[in-house]
Amino acid sequence: MPYSRGTSNNIIVGAAALFVADTTLTPGTLEGFDSSESFKTTLSGDAAYTNVGYTMNGLELQFQPDFGEVAVDQILDVAKLYKQGMQVNLATAFAEATLENLLLALAFKDTQLTGNKAASTGQVLNLSAGELGECPVERGIVAVGPGTGDCDASDTVERVYTAYRALSIENVTVSAKRDEPSMFEVSFRLLPEDTSGSYGKIVDRTWGQS
Repeated sequence: MPYSRGTSNNIIVGAAALFVADTTLTPGTLEGFDSSESFKTTLSGDAAYTNVGYTMNGLELQFQPDFGEVAVDQILDVAKLYKQGMQVNLATAFAEATLENLLLALAFKDTQLTGNKAASTGQVLNLSAGELGECPVERGIVAVGPGTGDCDASDTVERVYTAYRALSIENVTVSAKRDEPSMFEVSFRLLPEDTSGSYGKIVDRTWGQS
């Protein structure tokens, strides 16, 4: 094969649409692909998924392996590394400062958001500290973004990121400032799904093909 500098079509630029599921996901409960439409369209028609709308700073997946070391007398460096742990995080910022998005960012239960902002009594998010022994709220996350740098194929090629179990564990700041938008920066800790031991999956797919 002749030498090639690279392939510019593999340079992917662009943010993803982010959806949060009502509950955790598994390989069997994740919504299936429809060959005739984008997965964004499929999830938008499913009431079990909430589109968080505009985001800022895109989507960032961080994999943090933890390795142990075996040192021996005969060399000054370690002789062997072994994997003893793993941590995966997903970070983004919700640019739409709705109470629905704040509930997701704080990992609150759905029951803590009541009322309707169009009504005179308003919409209320109860900021409860919780109780001893209370289980943290885990939800599944699906993001759909560009899957190619080829402009001619970009309308039908997408990359789907799926996290089966996600839990918001970092500080969440709510602000109202004169020169900055109100948004919720959120970091999710991903946990492996019980049956498969998988955090989720990333799929490159092309839709609309006969």
